Amino acid sequence: MRLRGRPQAGGGEKAPGGEERTAGTGAPLPRPDAADKASGRALFLADLPPLEGPLARTGLPPLEGLLHALTLRSTRPKARMLEVRIPPLPPETWIVDHRDVPGRNRVKMTCDDQPFFAEEVVRYVGEPILLLVGPDRGELRRILEAIEVRYENLDPAFSLEEAEARADSCLVSYQLTRGDPAAAFRRAAAVVEEEYRTGAQEHAYLEPQGFIGLTEGGRITVYGSMQCPYFVKSALVEGLGWAPERVRVVQTVTGGGFGGKEDYPSLLAGQVAFAALKTGRPVRLVLDRGEDIRATTKRHPSRIRFRTALDGRQEILGMEIEILLDGGAYSGLSPVVLQRSMFSATGVYAIPNARVEGKVLATNNLPTGAFRGFGAPQAFFAIESHMHSLALRAGREPLEFKLAHRVKRGEATITGGTFRQEVKLAEMAAAVEEMSGYRRKTREYEEARGRGSGPWRGIGISLFSHGCGFTGSGERDLIKGRVTLRKLRDGRVEILAASADMGQGPQAALRKIAARTLGFGLERVLFDNPDTDRVPDSGPTVASRTAMIVGRLVQQAAKELKASWDTAPELEVSRSYEQPGFVRWDQQAFKGDAYPAFAWGVNAVEVEVDPLTFEPKVRGVWGAYDIGEAIDEKIIQGQIEGGVAQALGWASLEVLEAREGRLLQANLTDYIIPTSMDFPRIQFRLFSNPYEYGPFGAKGAGELPFVGAAPALAAAVSQALGRPVRRLPITPEALMELAADEA
Repeated sequence: MRLRGRPQAGGGEKAPGGEERTAGTGAPLPRPDAADKASGRALFLADLPPLEGPLARTGLPPLEGLLHALTLRSTRPKARMLEVRIPPLPPETWIVDHRDVPGRNRVKMTCDDQPFFAEEVVRYVGEPILLLVGPDRGELRRILEAIEVRYENLDPAFSLEEAEARADSCLVSYQLTRGDPAAAFRRAAAVVEEEYRTGAQEHAYLEPQGFIGLTEGGRITVYGSMQCPYFVKSALVEGLGWAPERVRVVQTVTGGGFGGKEDYPSLLAGQVAFAALKTGRPVRLVLDRGEDIRATTKRHPSRIRFRTALDGRQEILGMEIEILLDGGAYSGLSPVVLQRSMFSATGVYAIPNARVEGKVLATNNLPTGAFRGFGAPQAFFAIESHMHSLALRAGREPLEFKLAHRVKRGEATITGGTFRQEVKLAEMAAAVEEMSGYRRKTREYEEARGRGSGPWRGIGISLFSHGCGFTGSGERDLIKGRVTLRKLRDGRVEILAASADMGQGPQAALRKIAARTLGFGLERVLFDNPDTDRVPDSGPTVASRTAMIVGRLVQQAAKELKASWDTAPELEVSRSYEQPGFVRWDQQAFKGDAYPAFAWGVNAVEVEVDPLTFEPKVRGVWGAYDIGEAIDEKIIQGQIEGGVAQALGWASLEVLEAREGRLLQANLTDYIIPTSMDFPRIQFRLFSNPYEYGPFGAKGAGELPFVGAAPALAAAVSQALGRPVRRLPITPEALMELAADEA
């Protein structure tokens, strides 16, 4: 690729030996958690620095010489870049591209295959080619529109079927086996084959992605909206080729993440760091909403196929399950997403013989990545719908059929681990049945279907679980989380941990754990947004691990601090993660305890389907959840209500399609997310089931509420129409096609 035109203008360059020159005063940003205390308004990254209005009262100084950055992105799904033509640049305007990456031009993640900036070939529409950096965003936008890229188109793949036909498309592939599935199929009286599909999903967090990078005395500091500060730091160390002590990462107030700010922020952080290094001035890159939707990772679309062996009494002998996930253009976090999807493939059921094959295929769609549930929602939609179908085939009521096959305490997981806690699915299902009137409504709606001109009604139920903590040996071997508690001279205690609050409540929950353990009021416990110069690496804020894993470390450190309280006016206590002794895991063979504990749930959803428009309306949602013990019931209520609404949105409203790799729904007008008017408030109950190694018995709660809502909705719509629903989202158009196909 040739770059033509003036690559940069004005000052700001690297000094000999790779050191950077700092322009202006290089004034650092203040603490990232600043807010206008009178109004309760928080400062997001786009608000910094606050030059006017109520937010200016926080005292945040402006950054001297702050520059803005805009991104030139690929307009082709797969192409070789032959030439980039850049118009003349005004003073103090720079181009930053792959040649300005001092270290390795790869974003450090599980497979490290995605570049910070495209080099010769672009692999998806929206891939970053370069940054345009300067003092005036309007002028930058004018220049950006004038840049011309000459491409040589290459042959793209967009669907799983197109990717499947290509020998080089497999990004990752795994297999696992339980029992002897081959023998089960030899004994089978019947074999049932079904296929289920799910679509992509946009995170739609409140605050778009953004970062500020600046040079400070031979170091790089980035401030940004993120979930995993130490993931970002590792990526910067690799991209800069610097020692870790020269890199600082600070989380600013973060307006939502849902997994979307786990992996993608590392790319943006690298880009602003390279720009700050080249220009010698602070650089801010904030995506607008449309760009955020068009460029960032999405939930993996899936295709899941079952072959189930049944005996003469329609009992399950074994299953063969094939999971295909669309990884998009790069691997990202797909290997770990696939693992959790595979470990969820048989749901909450004791399937004696099972074989699961999983693959992530590369396409020329947007890269897919972390999203609440992390591969489990796709798997649970498929297995719950399949079990519903098997029940109807056997002439049995679906809930009764599912409960008859549920796992129990002491039985083996699909990976040969052990369910060590009591499994309360029967009691939870009874509670949901009581709240929803499930069995009565099931009979009534079956009898009424097809009669009269009113809406078709249905009710469905799902049983589900979610493994708490990072998959396999990740907590012990990869993360090795660490937390520090510091007693201050004034008698207050500060929690030093890398856990990021993005609205899900760890700043409240972890403080409550510490305060309760220490035996004093919440106002005496401090916990600010993490700064890698100040806090140890307690691990990423993902995988329903914050309360259970990090909270346990906080509790242990607080106990030790309390025991030594009177020995000195200032004290510091640290605790590192120790895996429970019962956990055994072989990562190569996928054998043992994939998770130390499981959270459990039951959902029921009631719907009406308009016989003219085929529009499904949710009329009731009920749930029961075993999350161990709730640290803060209001936080848990928010997680349940938000998670269920987000899942129902994915299952019904949120259509995200692409044509030739280009999204058709690229704003929040075309991409429909639920409002408070779309679904009724969920009625739910919590079941106490304390986990020995969680703080005050807590397990994970953030992802569990998402997992069960979609299959319950699908079962309800299936009953209303009298036809199986095997694809998400369940739109009126999809239901019309289903009715026409079955007619």
